[in-house]
Order: sequence, then C-alpha cells, then structure tokens
Amino acid sequence: MPTGTPSPSAAPSVHRRALITWLAVYPTITVALAALGPATAHLPLLLRTLILTAIVVPVAAYALIPLLMKANAALTR
Repeated sequence: MPTGTPSPSAAPSVHRRALITWLAVYPTITVALAALGPATAHLPLLLRTLILTAIVVPVAAYALIPLLMKANAALTR
C-alpha cells in the first residue's frame, strides 16, 4: 500500500452495527409517532405503519445510520 493512503477501516461487528441501527431507528420512530400519532390515530394500523415507515426508513438509512457509522469510525480509530 502506498504511503499516505489511508487504510480502509474494518467494518464494525454485527453487534455494533445492530446498536448503531437501533440508535438511529428508535429515536426516529419515537419522534415520528409523537408528531404523527394524533393526526393518524383514526387510520387503520397498516396505513399508519406504512406512513411511519415511509418516513423513518429513509431518514435512518440515508441520514442517521451513515452519520453514526462515521462517528463510530472516528471514535474507534
């Protein structure tokens, strides 16, 4: 490997990835439920779940999990 080239960091363990995912998903679901709960309370469960996951999954997958993975990499160097 050439000098000055950063070595690729090892992927976190499956347990750490699960924790990172939980740290992204749990607060996002909590906030989304608090914000949407009253407005969607009258809807059927499957529709409420569809709306909730349509918001939570992209927020977690595209914003929070990558951010937490970067923070994890910085903390474990």
